Amino acid sequence: MNDNHEHKCNICNEQKAEGQGIRVVSGFICETCEEEMVRTDVKDAKYPFFIHQMKQIFLGENA
Repeated sequence: MNDNHEHKCNICNEQKAEGQGIRVVSGFICETCEEEMVRTDVKDAKYPFFIHQMKQIFLGENA
């Protein structure tokens, strides 16, 4: 499917084509962020940032 719609990544806030990431509930995560999240260890300093951004997808902007 060739979809030219762009979506804002909930992690990095960059506009990406829909085919360049995944839809999660009502949010969108670009491939770059998805790959970084998967590789990030729970002890990494960036891990809490990813948790916070994911909460925004599941709980809304005020999470």
